Amino acid sequence: WCQGFSEPNAGSDLASLQTRAVRDGDDYVINGQKIWTSGAHLADWCILLARTDPEAPKHKGISYFLLEMKTPGITVQPIVNLADVHSFNQVFFEDVRVPRSSLLGEENQGWYIGAMTLDYERSSLVASAASMAARGLDDLVGYCKETPLNGKSLMDNALVRHKLADMAIEIEVGKYMVYRVVSQQARKEPGSIEAAVCKLYNTEIGVRVTNTGIHILGLYGQLQRDSKWVRLMGRFQKAYLYAIAMVVGGGTSEIQRNIIAMRGLGLPRG
Repeated sequence: WCQGFSEPNAGSDLASLQTRAVRDGDDYVINGQKIWTSGAHLADWCILLARTDPEAPKHKGISYFLLEMKTPGITVQPIVNLADVHSFNQVFFEDVRVPRSSLLGEENQGWYIGAMTLDYERSSLVASAASMAARGLDDLVGYCKETPLNGKSLMDNALVRHKLADMAIEIEVGKYMVYRVVSQQARKEPGSIEAAVCKLYNTEIGVRVTNTGIHILGLYGQLQRDSKWVRLMGRFQKAYLYAIAMVVGGGTSEIQRNIIAMRGLGLPRG
């Protein structure tokens, strides 16, 4: 599966999406474009948000579709990211005809299903971010124990030890946040606020851990895997770029803070 949500002019303001799905008998005809679609080049199916009522308020006229990626009229173009990896794509829909049975839920009510999808996406992203941060910390601890500096190991440096200790505490807190969100979902309880808190916290930890790794490694931290001088297989150079992407995927940190402020704290929309 891949997720056809974001568009060139509808990312953080997802409800501004312009991909259209027009009823034609027992079918819908879809035209538009999606971007940052992870795994679209590998997926068999796509979950798609498209506008079915352009006259309705922007959150009200959206419908949620399930469609096969082999449907005629779908074109996938790769986007290579900063880490030199092809995971993102642009997806173009040109007169893509799908049966009415592709509609999930009621017409024009797709926004609410999409919002729930994003809650679950955030929980999956944070589980990945938390595990990546824990692995990064383990690598750093091992490196600092084994790397000499002025006749001692890096671990004998109090600043390094304290920084690693701080990272360990933050990662442990983040892990239990993940457990809380997953347990809420298992009980089928609403948890959009908790998912936003968890996503914000854990993805930003990922950036801090990988950034700490690059600082501890010094100039070696900037080297790619194929350099003969590389340390830890160049993992932190690439992991940092991935960590930045995790902060954006599933809703930026700014979006998560707005969710927490408005839904969690009852503050007015800015």
